[in-house]
Amino acid sequence: MEKLKLTTLFSAIFLSIGGFFFGYDSGIITSSISLSHFKTYFDYPSDSVTGGIVSAFQGGAILGTIINMFFGDRLGRKRTVFVGACISTVGSALQAGAAAMSMLIIGRFIGGVAVGMLTATIPMYASELSEAKYRGALSGLLQWMLSWGYLIAQWVGYGCSFVDSSFQWRFPLGFQCIPSVILLSGIWFLQESPRWLMEKGLHDEALTVLKNLHGDGTNEEYIELEFREIRDVIIAERLSKKVTWSSILSRPSWRRRLLLGCGVQAFGPLSGVNVINYYGPRIYATLGINDQTSLMIIGISGALSIVYCSIGLWVLDRIGRIKPLIVSALGLAAALVVNAALSQHFNETNTNQLRAMVAMNFVFSLFYTPLGIISWVYPAEIFPVDIRNQGNAITTFTNWVFNLIFAQFSPQALSSIGFRYFYVFFVFNLIAATCYLFFYPETKGRTLEQMDEVFGDQIVPHALEDSAGANAAMVKEGDVGQHLENISEKMVTSEKV
Repeated sequence: MEKLKLTTLFSAIFLSIGGFFFGYDSGIITSSISLSHFKTYFDYPSDSVTGGIVSAFQGGAILGTIINMFFGDRLGRKRTVFVGACISTVGSALQAGAAAMSMLIIGRFIGGVAVGMLTATIPMYASELSEAKYRGALSGLLQWMLSWGYLIAQWVGYGCSFVDSSFQWRFPLGFQCIPSVILLSGIWFLQESPRWLMEKGLHDEALTVLKNLHGDGTNEEYIELEFREIRDVIIAERLSKKVTWSSILSRPSWRRRLLLGCGVQAFGPLSGVNVINYYGPRIYATLGINDQTSLMIIGISGALSIVYCSIGLWVLDRIGRIKPLIVSALGLAAALVVNAALSQHFNETNTNQLRAMVAMNFVFSLFYTPLGIISWVYPAEIFPVDIRNQGNAITTFTNWVFNLIFAQFSPQALSSIGFRYFYVFFVFNLIAATCYLFFYPETKGRTLEQMDEVFGDQIVPHALEDSAGANAAMVKEGDVGQHLENISEKMVTSEKV
């Protein structure tokens, strides 16, 4: 099975370069808008302009997810990633060469379109390439690479802060081109998603991809059963009811999946993470910490985030999704309420209090890690293949809408009420913990096709669960007609019962 692990792992790691671009962009705009040459070049932008710089990216990401809703299935996973990488290269170049604020904002918007497309595609693509026992970690690599991108951005920004020219902010923004060029150049060496190929009726190609990804020369029966499980579920869904775009809303089980996926994506920005990420230097300035020192603190926090994320990926497929989400939400709530409470009695001469408030941001980063990973993993794995692209695009759209709202209004909120703003996110995190506890089913260890069993709408037996069944031998394309007939008979029998 060594070939299997290396092939699939390489594919997931390469795809996660899109996460690096996202993380780098988030981190680099934090440092860029706080640097002296950026402020003087753009004539000391106001809070509303600063919010516009950040929110232009979020607005573009919303458009990117909408593009995916309508064109993602037509393009396929590989071509969608390629188009997103091309767009990100253009947006990054515009940002680096910005001669006016309007040019910078347009570049940010275009870059956002790319990240919207990539974040709606990459976790889903990785989940479709992976086996169930590795899927959480491989889909979660997006967040792991996002942490790397954020770390590199903070230290690049910190290093460039010592440069006394416009290079101070132009080089960090131009550096965004590197991951996007790597992504658009190398995507063609990856396998297309076998589930997408199956959905399009390309059964032979799908079987070949499964053998390339999961085969080791000794597990042909497993590959055949995996192939049959994917095909059975697709055929059964289409026999039971015509699948349309609106099916995601009209079918109760699918509508439930959509609400859960949108919920976990919304709870990411509702945790308060992007306020801390985007406006970190501003928050530390409130505590009397200068820009360079705050960038160094954020850089250290970014380095620790990679450690946290590495541990999170290791435990995700062992512990599951839901328990870490509950712990994450409660830990985030605790860190935020402590900081908000301490701020009510803040005294700049009290160094212990200052250290405690900085430490709470480190604690926040620790507890955000499970949510950061699972908010990408969970929506990517719960939808049936016929609506997986649309479902994942809609859930990612939800994430970016909330990101846009908080990016736009956070500067004014921080100016008006300071750390008391954190009480808002404290409440949202308590709501999130309650929802995880009562409404979210566990998905660990299930294949993507077995999610219909988790959500109570299973139509046919799953080959990997029922490998001793009478249909186990029917895996060749020539048996499709008989196989369809058997499935139809099972469905009729089930309806009579």
